[in-house]
Amino acid sequence: MLPVSIPIYDYICKLKPTEMSVVEKTKASIRKLTGLLSYRQKVGLLVIAGVVCGLGGLFMYLLRAHTYFVGDDPSACVNCHIMTPYYATWSHSSHGRIDDQKNGATCNDCHVPHQNLAYYYGFKALDGMKHTAYFVGRMEHQAIKAERLTGQVVMDNCIRCHTQLNTEFVKTGRMGYMQQQAQGGKVCWDCHRNVPHGGMNSLMATPNAEGVTPLPPSPVPEWLQNLLSEK
Repeated sequence: MLPVSIPIYDYICKLKPTEMSVVEKTKASIRKLTGLLSYRQKVGLLVIAGVVCGLGGLFMYLLRAHTYFVGDDPSACVNCHIMTPYYATWSHSSHGRIDDQKNGATCNDCHVPHQNLAYYYGFKALDGMKHTAYFVGRMEHQAIKAERLTGQVVMDNCIRCHTQLNTEFVKTGRMGYMQQQAQGGKVCWDCHRNVPHGGMNSLMATPNAEGVTPLPPSPVPEWLQNLLSEK
């Protein structure tokens, strides 16, 4: 029998104490951390965080990072100067004949995995950051070559798009990229290298590429351009 002097709610709470939720624990940790800092230190950290976020946002804006993640327009790839030969040669290939019936293939159709959305955007983000590091650091080669993982993605997409060709029309069978690497044989572009980009390309090999490539406009606002031109 329960003691009369103890309310039933308090008695139950004592038998089974409640635990703090994750949100409450996080708030408590933040309060404890901020309690160790002085007012000036808090203001200084806020200023530093604002500068870092502002410069990071400006950097991403100048890189036109939003064009990589939103949409499927191949012209987004020529944000990088070195990509102009690849856009120009693609636009004159059979893959570049995009119409209302979705004929042709965009950059993402070939160079990004399509297993699921998580893999699609994860690969796209990591590949974009890698390209940015290469181009900003001027570490890219004049003639770009696909790396191992990129080669696997491209060949998987060749097989995905041309399923009827390599299962019904051609009876010799097929192998994936990893099988080719392990057992030997040929990958798709050993025989069809000239289909998407016309062979090995570089800025020097295609001097007129920029004439047919829709280079993006300057991200600098017009009022700022006018102000700079006056000086």
